[in-house]
Amino acid sequence: MGLTILEREAIKNKVIEVLKNVYDPEIPVNVYDLGLIYGINVDEEGRVNIEMTLTAPGCPIAGMVIASTESAIREKVTEAKEVYVNLVWDPPWTPLRVTPEGREALKKLLGYDLVEEWIKATS
Repeated sequence: MGLTILEREAIKNKVIEVLKNVYDPEIPVNVYDLGLIYGINVDEEGRVNIEMTLTAPGCPIAGMVIASTESAIREKVTEAKEVYVNLVWDPPWTPLRVTPEGREALKKLLGYDLVEEWIKATS
């Protein structure tokens, strides 16, 4: 028998906590709060599938960020039977994907509200 919905949700929540400790080395905000995670699915067998993106398609460290994400989940979420991180580009990342926590971290880092500035620039 496979995992229950509650067990799958508990694994997903652990994955989220782990993702909050994975960083793109070029941006000191974690991949979750930066809005790079598009989806987390835990199936009945305990396989974790993550869809994530990066802030730019030409990112020179894309492979490293993906590998770090996968490795962190494998290490820290022992309930995960398998971990797959799929890099997606559609839809493209925008600052609107940043969580409120990420937005505050970026404000402290940059000295201005990146999301607000992006909205002004694209309106």
